[in-house]
Amino acid sequence: KNIILYRQVVTPLDMEREFGLTEGNIFQGELSLEQLFFLRPVPGWARYSTPIKNLYMCGSATHPGGGIMGAPGRLAALKILEENKKGGN
Repeated sequence: KNIILYRQVVTPLDMEREFGLTEGNIFQGELSLEQLFFLRPVPGWARYSTPIKNLYMCGSATHPGGGIMGAPGRLAALKILEENKKGGN
């Protein structure tokens, strides 16, 4: 106990107020069966690209979610490289 200099307790309400995370949800959406894998964040937008040309998504709202740091960004980058290789952009 003598070496602990500072402690901060953050509640879901704090996360919502400070960072705008609805209900303090760090995963930007429920991690329920209907919002996982090819359905995350919503059906039709699950492979990082969007209907808007050259607009891609990454972050905890995309597969595999916020629990695996860096993975959504890497997967989105791989998607961009894949589409550029095909001449999609």
